[in-house]
Amino acid sequence: MARLLFALFIFSSVTLAQAEEVVLGMSQNKVAITATFDGSNILVFGAIKRDSPIPKTPLHVIVSIAGPSKPVVVRRKEQRLGIWVNKDAVEVDAAPSFYAIATTGPFQKVLSETEDLRHKVSINRAIRSVGAPMDVSNAQSFSDALIRIRREQGLYQSLEGTVALDQQTLFLTTIKMPANLTEGEYRTRIFLTREGKVLNQFETSIDVRKVGLERFLFKLSRENPLTYGLLSIAIAILAGWLASAFFQVIRSR
Repeated sequence: MARLLFALFIFSSVTLAQAEEVVLGMSQNKVAITATFDGSNILVFGAIKRDSPIPKTPLHVIVSIAGPSKPVVVRRKEQRLGIWVNKDAVEVDAAPSFYAIATTGPFQKVLSETEDLRHKVSINRAIRSVGAPMDVSNAQSFSDALIRIRREQGLYQSLEGTVALDQQTLFLTTIKMPANLTEGEYRTRIFLTREGKVLNQFETSIDVRKVGLERFLFKLSRENPLTYGLLSIAIAILAGWLASAFFQVIRSR
């Protein structure tokens, strides 16, 4: 009997968890970086599929887009004899090159601390820092500094209240991706939450790549740096010669 009750409990829990699901749409799943690229607006929209009537408790939607994660060394400067020098350094194990999170309301109301810890949704949770050297005090300040700098660059965005949710069924938001993007797969996640708990999660990706001449030069610099260096010198010499010839023509007139 106990086993039967336990099985019924598990079944009912799974049924409730699947009662509301995300049906997603996106304006684009590829971003091409060219010489004139100045950023891109990504429109994320979708609907909530239900197998039962809408509960009375308000539903919330979270949309996050994360760029490729890489280790980052953060340094603290100190002024000595009127000169700013590096004092301490902490390596952050993994930090997204870009991270934007949009919600239907205040983040603390939309997602509980426990669920944030489990799914790593907030910017602070998305950055992984295992530890710091023993002689470095206040190691958390290094992660905070990284977040502050990337916020100023438009690479980290907290967009509370920017997801429009109509009739608890249709949602829509726009996320601005800046010009200084890193190539790679941008992980896109959509969460449905109620009372701070995650009900359903949908995941997809956006492919960000350099194209054309930018792609050729990028690959050349990585795969054949000697050729890339010689080509850069040749272009610089040619540009200098052309500029000199141009001014000589103007002076002769």
